[in-house]
Parts: sequence; structure tokens; C-alpha cells
Amino acid sequence: MIKKVATPFYEKLSLVLVGLFALGYLVIIGKEVLDPLIFGFLFAILLLPIASFLEKRLRMPRGASSFASILLLIGFITGILYVVGSQISKLADDWPMLKKQVMQSIEDLRMYIEMAFHINMEKQMDYVHNATNKIMATGTDMIGTTFGAVSSLLLFYSFIIIFTFLILFYRRLLLRFLIWVFNEENSGIVHDIVENVQRILRQYILGLLLEMVIVACVACTAFWLIGIKYAVLLGLIVGLFNIIPYVGIFTALALSTLITFATGNVRDTVIVALSVLGIHVVDSNFLLPIVVGSKVRLNALITFLGIVIGEMIWGLSGMFLSIPIIAILKIVFDRIESLKPWGFLFGGEYDSKKAAEKAMKAE
Repeated sequence: MIKKVATPFYEKLSLVLVGLFALGYLVIIGKEVLDPLIFGFLFAILLLPIASFLEKRLRMPRGASSFASILLLIGFITGILYVVGSQISKLADDWPMLKKQVMQSIEDLRMYIEMAFHINMEKQMDYVHNATNKIMATGTDMIGTTFGAVSSLLLFYSFIIIFTFLILFYRRLLLRFLIWVFNEENSGIVHDIVENVQRILRQYILGLLLEMVIVACVACTAFWLIGIKYAVLLGLIVGLFNIIPYVGIFTALALSTLITFATGNVRDTVIVALSVLGIHVVDSNFLLPIVVGSKVRLNALITFLGIVIGEMIWGLSGMFLSIPIIAILKIVFDRIESLKPWGFLFGGEYDSKKAAEKAMKAE
């Protein structure tokens, strides 16, 4: 009988680190394909009930039901963009007033700099002119870069739509492939993982959208009661950026205070800033745990770490995708015996309470 030799810890750690570095490198170089593919996967999970309804109840072919579901998604996104665009157009109509307000603010800033730091107007104007000349010299490059960025963005969205349609269309084939890869005896575990991934991610996305709507409505109402001119636009900004975990609030705060300062006064700017912070405190401590936190049980340390790593690897899209990807990993880890400690690490205290509750029920 051959005696099995236990693998030393440092050898396991080395293999894990090498595997993680190799996986990270592949993820980075495969961003152009994996990024829209994962977004397409999430949208396909979100649209699956609609496609199934059209396919079973209305007897539509699978291709037609998938295409109709995508059209509904595009219509929903177009509606949001239309509302935001209409509010931005109102802001553009008041451009002369905004320009006057900004110029007055710049003049007040010049006077403050001269009084506080004893830098006269001529030196300040020389610095401004030099900076302006540098910007104008690179204007052509900036226009070309902007055009390239817009083209890449449109291509990225097109890939998402295509991947969403193909995943919806070939969903049964993909499920059979997974069962085949992991052998028939593991089909029960595969089905359990697939069903839980669909359920949790769908609930998470819908919860995130619901949270966005609630925060936007509360912000619009608060700004309207305060008397801010562009209350709807600022409320939409707070709601939309709120779906970016941790980082979105700072972006919403910066944009809201900037627009309020350009269209109002310092008092309104301070009130708007405090309102945004207050809404964020209420949302993160009460609304988020109820609407979204109950769907994806991840502790704050792993969530924040995933957001940081996602931003380092894929930028803004990595921040969006980090939580769904970690949630999928947790579902997989919880159902594989050797990986359950990692699933516990991702969940933390909630998993301990859940295990204790199960033990008490069993007694």
C-alpha cells in the first residue's frame, strides 16, 4: 500500500500564488472580451424570466423571445438616459448665467489669493494664460482621444448586447456543458450552484435598481424642498452614482456641490453637500442592508477589497462587477467541501449566525 505524503503548506501556498498571478494576468489581457461577456451574463440572468415568459406563455421562438427581452432592456436604459439628458439640456439653456456665476467665483478666488498669499493679479493671469496655451496646444490630441473613447464605448455596448442575446439563446447548451464537464454524479451540485447564482444575482441587480430609484426620489424631494434650482438633475446624479459602492458617493458629492455652486451660492452648496452626506448615511446604514444587503451576504472587508482590486484591473467596470463576481465565488465555495473556509471568509459573521440557527433548529 502506497502511503500518501502530505503536501507542505509552503508548497500549497506557492502553487496558489502562481495560479492567482497567472489568472490575474489572463484576466487583464482578456479584458476586451471578458468585460462585455460578464456584463452580458448579468443582463442575461436579469432578462431570463422575461425571455422564459415570452417563450412559454406567448409561444415565441427562443431567438425572438431573447431579442424582445433585450429590446425591453434597451428601452428602459434609453428612458433613463432621456430623463437625464432632458435635465442636462435645461442646465445648458442657462449657460450664460452659469458662465457669469463661474466668472464671479473666479474673481472672488483671485481676490482671496491676492489677500491671503500676496500674489498679484498679473502673476495669476500669467499662470492662467500659460495653462490655457498648453491646453489649446494639445486640443487636437484631446479631440482625437475623445472620439476614440466614444467609439470604443459604443463598440463595448454593442458587444454587451450581442453577448446577452447569445447567452439567452444558448442557455440550455451552456448548462448541459457545465454538467458534462463536472460529470453526471455532480449534476445535483451544478444545478444547485446555477440556480443560486441566478436567484442571488437577479435579486441583487433588482435590489440595486430599487435602491437607486429610492435614493434618487429622496434626493430630488430633499433638494426641491431646499429650493435648489436643478433639484431633479442633482437627485438623478446622486441616485445613479450611488450604485457604485463606496466610491460613487464622493463622485455624486463633487458633482452636486459643483453644479450648486455654479448656479447658487455658498449657503446652498453647503446645504446640498450636507444633504448628500445625510442621504448616504441613511442609505448605507438602513436602506442598503434591507434592499441589497439581504441578497448578497458579503462582509465589508472582502467587498471593499474586491472593489479596489476590480478598479486596479478593469477600472470603473471592474468596480461594478466586483461584487457579483465575489458573490458567485462565495456560492461556489459554500458548496465545495474543500473550499468552504473561503466561503465562510467571504460571508463572515452572517454565516456563523446562520450555522448557529441551523444547529438550534436541529436540537
